[in-house]
Amino acid sequence: MADYRQMWTDLGMDLEKHDLLCEVLPEVYTNIYLEQENRPEGMEYFNFVVSEIHGVRPAELIEHQKKGGKVFGTFCIFVPDEVVFAAGGIATGLCGGSQFWVPEGEKVLPANTCPLIKASVGARLGRTCPFFRIADIYIGETTCDGKKKAWEILSQDVPVYVMDLPQMKRVKDIAAWEDEIKLFMQKVEEVTGNKVTSEGLAESIRLINEKRKALARLYNSRKNSPVPISGKDVLLATQIAFYDDPARFTAQTNALCDELEARVAKGEGVFPVNAPRIMITGTPMAIPNWKLHHLIETSGAAVVVEEMCTGTRYFDNLVDESQATLEGQIRALAERYMKINCACFTPNPGRIDDILRLAKEYKVDGIIDANLKFCGLYSTESYNVQNALKEAGIPVMHLETDYSEQDAEQLRTRIEAFVEMLGK
Repeated sequence: MADYRQMWTDLGMDLEKHDLLCEVLPEVYTNIYLEQENRPEGMEYFNFVVSEIHGVRPAELIEHQKKGGKVFGTFCIFVPDEVVFAAGGIATGLCGGSQFWVPEGEKVLPANTCPLIKASVGARLGRTCPFFRIADIYIGETTCDGKKKAWEILSQDVPVYVMDLPQMKRVKDIAAWEDEIKLFMQKVEEVTGNKVTSEGLAESIRLINEKRKALARLYNSRKNSPVPISGKDVLLATQIAFYDDPARFTAQTNALCDELEARVAKGEGVFPVNAPRIMITGTPMAIPNWKLHHLIETSGAAVVVEEMCTGTRYFDNLVDESQATLEGQIRALAERYMKINCACFTPNPGRIDDILRLAKEYKVDGIIDANLKFCGLYSTESYNVQNALKEAGIPVMHLETDYSEQDAEQLRTRIEAFVEMLGK
């Protein structure tokens, strides 16, 4: 990584602690990613992004601010990035995925809070992540109780705006989310000083739709056998999608897809044809949480699809681009985002329908239902998910884990037994 110490100093970061994080990441990344065989050349771009993870993109965001632009930090796929970009702002994902940040979060949160929330709060309060220092305002949402209380704590240190997500999907709930997007738009206009126009929103809807299409194309390549790219690499690309420049990410992902489709045409893959095909469903995996994918793919199986926020939930369904008025566009945004089948909704049959559909489309042999510890929503919904999969005759294994490596060997033993049971 180039020398960004002056930038980090200007951001008020704790350089001594941050150096410890920077020392660990290269070795971890090398072991998990760079030692894979026959990786697509198109992954070089994503290698570069990780090698400069606290440098290049943060510097771009700061340059945007120097020109008068604003940066919005987000934590959930329900926040409509389209509105931010339409007002000349930049939206960047902030979810923490490292155990490094958890102890700092536990200073202000109960230990039995999910690691994603603890890491996200710890990254801000510990001053060890430039993205958390750069954002002018955080955009929270009401997808779980832990997050709602975390916003109250974070708001003592940084401006926070919270979107109130309905918990059901009735007609009046979609209308309520439409109203919430209107209020969010007013807040974005207030922060940026720019009015959102129908022309600007139409352009940003196309921008984010193109990113969704590129991700869908990337995932579609994994429906083939042999699979042309590892699940680890697709997870990495998906994680980077949350904070990279959208147009650049789309171009790089489409270039990668060109290579993958050529591989498919030649019958080339990164796993044997008979490698068991695994779907992971459950809680999101924020960067750099690569633990479960690494354990599965070093146990003889291939991860071919993820039904999670860092997976199909992020890009499934496009926003209708035919609307020409702000009112119609906001309604189209509300309708698209309310199609996301998060465990925060009740009832939530759509998520089980999605899992069963994806199992067929990706020809999965087994499903790992993976939850972060202390995530009550997904852990509770696991009962219905497992029953539905058993009824459909699809092998399923439930796991709970966190960001630490303490349970890695125990998980490996269970995963190896599951893969062996699939019997391919």
